[in-house]
Amino acid sequence: MSIHQSLISPTANPELERALRQRLERRCALAGRLGELEPLAVRLGLIQNTQTPRLRDPTLVLFAADHGLAVDGIALPNGRSTREQALLALQHRLPATVFARSQGMHVTVVDCGIAEPLSPQQRLLARKIAHGTRNSRAGPAMTLEQAHAGVRVGMEISDNLAGNVLACAGLGQGSMEASALVLSRLMDMPVQDFIVSGPDMPHNDLAHLMLVLQGAQARHRDVEEPMAVLAAFGGFELAVMVGAMLVAASKRQLILVDGMPACAALKVASMIAPPVTDYAVFCRSTTHRGLDEALALFHAAALLELGMECGDGTGATLAWPLLRCAAALLTDVQDLPDGPIHSRPSDLRDSSSSHAGALHTGPGRSSFGSKY
Repeated sequence: MSIHQSLISPTANPELERALRQRLERRCALAGRLGELEPLAVRLGLIQNTQTPRLRDPTLVLFAADHGLAVDGIALPNGRSTREQALLALQHRLPATVFARSQGMHVTVVDCGIAEPLSPQQRLLARKIAHGTRNSRAGPAMTLEQAHAGVRVGMEISDNLAGNVLACAGLGQGSMEASALVLSRLMDMPVQDFIVSGPDMPHNDLAHLMLVLQGAQARHRDVEEPMAVLAAFGGFELAVMVGAMLVAASKRQLILVDGMPACAALKVASMIAPPVTDYAVFCRSTTHRGLDEALALFHAAALLELGMECGDGTGATLAWPLLRCAAALLTDVQDLPDGPIHSRPSDLRDSSSSHAGALHTGPGRSSFGSKY
């Protein structure tokens, strides 16, 4: 599929939306309004273009890569290298991957461009574009050809996933900073808006980051076209996510977007094919203020606000049960029947069979038999 000839359809369908809302009205007559689950259920119906959406075989994909900005003293996420983060994910030693497994989600780690080697292992997709990007303060982070190659890799990955739910998150030293640079240029906003983590962020840390990032911005001050911006500032994990999101949306699949890198990838994808955002639901694994700004770009809020400070991907795994419930509201809950509610024959059979043993025992005798 060419990224310039998208097959992504908008989900807007007034007739279907009206039918979905009427269906929910009947379901909510059973127990009362169900708040934010209702619009979420409508979104799922519109995404799948049906009144009975069904979610199957969800996959949490962690896109991992290193960034040349790391040589300028960009901090290690949670004090661990990108390779270490990837290994912990593959070994199910991160909260996100443990939660995913407990919720029945598949986990895949994609080596998009980790600087250090990783040995082949289960759940690892080796799709390395290069051993990390270059330092965007000194030149483009990647060539335009590498950016397009990353998008094609993501398309291939998404096209081969078995299910219809793709959860996206990025891993890597410098990933947050590269994402901030991409969003800042695409949206013509101050990069500081995406970098400030909160009111308690140390001034020295902010000053150092701004020095590094403003240097990168100055180096590429004339770059504006989305793929050129991705090549100038981004990471290989962003490029691969862009392709994965485009194909997922073209197949009318649900996309869970968790974290700043995923938001940056979605913004690039939306400038290639605007309807891709119709298929996105937002999650969050951190209270980072810059992520608030990133979500605001899509006029969106995360499904859950739990005050977490975890690695990206955790929010998507915790949101998954909500999504399943929203779909079940349309597919599994039955409408309230007209008239009074009576026991059904099946209810009576179930009741009688559950008491059958007691009916055939005499006074003072156990249903286990005369021996006891």
